[in-house]
Amino acid sequence: MKITSETKVGVLAAVAIVILIVGYSFLKGNDVFSSENEFYAKYDRVDGLAVSKAVLVNGYQIGRVSKLTLLPSGQILTQFKIDPEYAIPNNTIARLESTDLLGGKAVIFELGSSNQYAKDGDTLNANIEKDLLEQVQPVQKKAEMIIARLDSVLTSVNSTLSPTFQKNFERSFTSIARTLETLEGTTKTVDGLVGSQSSRIAGIMANLESISGNFKENNGKITSIMNNLDKVTDEVAKANFAQTMAEANKAVADLQGIINKVNTGKGSLAQLINDPQMYNNLNNAASNLDKLMIDLKANPKRYVSFSVFGGKKE
Repeated sequence: MKITSETKVGVLAAVAIVILIVGYSFLKGNDVFSSENEFYAKYDRVDGLAVSKAVLVNGYQIGRVSKLTLLPSGQILTQFKIDPEYAIPNNTIARLESTDLLGGKAVIFELGSSNQYAKDGDTLNANIEKDLLEQVQPVQKKAEMIIARLDSVLTSVNSTLSPTFQKNFERSFTSIARTLETLEGTTKTVDGLVGSQSSRIAGIMANLESISGNFKENNGKITSIMNNLDKVTDEVAKANFAQTMAEANKAVADLQGIINKVNTGKGSLAQLINDPQMYNNLNNAASNLDKLMIDLKANPKRYVSFSVFGGKKE
């Protein structure tokens, strides 16, 4: 049987139509040759997400976005078609994440730890992360602010660094360089002195070492000598203290004896203190002596007479 050209054209057209339908369905996220599990998630925003975008787990694609539907509440219901080979725990989070700087997004499944798995048609928990541009913008603003501040600081520094200040700054560096050169020369001189006197220094160190060795060997003797000195010092201190206390006690006893004699009326001092007649006699004698001195000053010729030419005394 001979196939006509019209038949061939019709068959080719039918095949082309089928291929077109299958390709269009595939581009829309529908796989007409296999059965897949359908899951859903609701997002407030789906910027950059489109049908046929990949659904990933740790970077591995397990499905795709098959449909986006705007709900009356303003949320977007997203349908995923997942290969039935992969079991999805029911507490899995369908995270909407940016994949490039142009704003393209994909759905990342963060698999949960539940032992119960989601069934075909279940709605998963959703989460949205900021895209890369949104994450970079705050950093960009901070960088711009820091650059502006640095610019103002550099402008202030440039205005502060006058020619006079620059010259003084250069002079300061020159002085520091000279100081370092002088310090280097001094260091070399000290090194030379140490090198020339190394033998003497070695001898001094040897003598010090021998002295320390002698101290170490005679440590016991030195300790005993110090103990003896401590004992002698303690004994001398005790002896002086005892002698001083004995003398003080003797002086107190003598003073007490004198006070007892005075109280009992023995001795001149006791009579002077206790006998009123002796007191009155001494008082009268002092009064008469005072009168005599007054009369002597008033009439000295009455008591003393002399002549320059040896005249007769009266």
